Amino acid sequence: MSRQPAVPFTPGLSSFFPSRPLNVAVLGASGAVGQELLLLLAERHFPVAELKLLASERSAGSKQQWNGRTITIEEVTASAFEEVDLVLASAGGSVSRQWREAITAAGAVMVDNSSAFRMEEGVPLVVPEVNPDAAFDHNGVIANPNCTTILLTLALAPLSARSPMRRVVVSTYQSASGAGARAMEELKTLSQSVLDGGTPQGDVLPYSLAFNLFLHNSPLQANSYCEEEMKMVNETRKIMGLPDLRFTATCVRVPVLRAHSEAVNIEFEQPFPVDEARALLGAAPGVELIEDPATNRFPMPSDVTGRDPVAIGRIRQDISDPNALELWLCGDQIRKGAALNAVQIAELLLSS
Repeated sequence: MSRQPAVPFTPGLSSFFPSRPLNVAVLGASGAVGQELLLLLAERHFPVAELKLLASERSAGSKQQWNGRTITIEEVTASAFEEVDLVLASAGGSVSRQWREAITAAGAVMVDNSSAFRMEEGVPLVVPEVNPDAAFDHNGVIANPNCTTILLTLALAPLSARSPMRRVVVSTYQSASGAGARAMEELKTLSQSVLDGGTPQGDVLPYSLAFNLFLHNSPLQANSYCEEEMKMVNETRKIMGLPDLRFTATCVRVPVLRAHSEAVNIEFEQPFPVDEARALLGAAPGVELIEDPATNRFPMPSDVTGRDPVAIGRIRQDISDPNALELWLCGDQIRKGAALNAVQIAELLLSS
């Protein structure tokens, strides 16, 4: 198939993609999120003309089947981005920082799944159901938020639009997939080791997740919050446009393969009727209500694994505060928490 020349990206002038199939590169194609990106590009019929799969030297040369094509994974180099329109990057912050200039200089737009640029001034941080307009104010890089933040803001946005929020308290229950494909495999292996009577020893993660949980292993900051918790604080404020929102989080790793869960307490400026909150969330894009109090049936990780929606339930009045609501949510970390959100951002930029 012959290549069509990429339309040069001019910072601050054109936020849309050209009206033709795009030349797309997936950076970090061999990882768990990279593989999900490929699946979603095919499932959602994203208009791909040429597809480049880029990874480290270790993965270069291997073959990947995609949408009826056989594609050879290439080692990433500066020249790999020539004639590319869109780069979906999921190879870690250091890799994204290393190749940012080469990507934007080539005229491509990078939708980056790492934490490298999320809080950078001038880089939009986007959840398409929450702040879609922000995606068009970019200079070649659009940041994909942290997985827990994406899931949370889908619940917060429709409620905040109805009544101003004063404070958010979140506890997360985060799956192994947040640490990558190797962590998922380690959870499977170590779980079997426990069942066989062995003593599991973590290698990818600092402790074994098999029949265990531990506080998130990202580095502790000076304020005694870990990096993951501060990502939620800072990113939520940026996405919601609420820089002074009172927000606190506790993040925990749990022995689940690929779906995160969150217990959320939201304090508003005035009482918020539960029935109205339920109706708003039930009508919100990207959200699925799972609530059956009669059978005590509410969202579980198994409800969302491999699926797009964020499941929300257990919506109730906080008995300790007349202005606060409690809710529970679950979402697939690899899908809506990463790959799907990135593809949705790219879809926003497609010209009509």
